Amino acid sequence: MHLDHTIVPAKDKEASARFFARIMGLSYEGTKGHFAPVRVGDGLTMDFDDRDTFESHHYAFHITEAEFDSIFERVKEEGLTYGSGPGSHENMEINERRGGRGFYFEDPNGHLYEVLTVS
Repeated sequence: MHLDHTIVPAKDKEASARFFARIMGLSYEGTKGHFAPVRVGDGLTMDFDDRDTFESHHYAFHITEAEFDSIFERVKEEGLTYGSGPGSHENMEINERRGGRGFYFEDPNGHLYEVLTVS
């Protein structure tokens, strides 16, 4: 069993899908039906959807060391605030939990993304 897709509420689904794809190094190919989908490497699709109001969510991605370096570089290039934990996601530090590396950052909708090299 695996998670196939999840709905990601957004103020602007296409801008949000483009942001996510750009930062994560993925492709965004435009809307499909009602959603602005971005396929993640493990088969998961993040289906961005316009909503007027929503709560922020936390999305965590287990990535390789090379992916970490690339994503971290893009986050810094965009001038995004990042941090070492969910409660300290603006301290401009990474963590080294369980012998890996990880960090958190927010998207323009207030969703908290986590990338980690060791689960």
